[in-house]
Amino acid sequence: MSDELVERVLKTITASRKLPPGKATIDSEFQDLGIDSMDAVEILFALENEFDISIPDEEVRNVRNVRQMCEGVAKLVAAKQGA
Repeated sequence: MSDELVERVLKTITASRKLPPGKATIDSEFQDLGIDSMDAVEILFALENEFDISIPDEEVRNVRNVRQMCEGVAKLVAAKQGA
């Protein structure tokens, strides 16, 4: 996964949660950032818009941290580019 993708995901998370820049990192857990399930849904919508992808609900249920979110987005972006 590219550094650009990670930066875009981090930017989307910090913007949607109004976190200070640098608070969220690739190794951040959602719980440590104060992100609950409702916040995660809001972030998902923002990521879908940012990357022009559709994130299936079943893919989201097990995502607990930023790294998993980035990996999932990278997979969906790669599948979209290959289609």
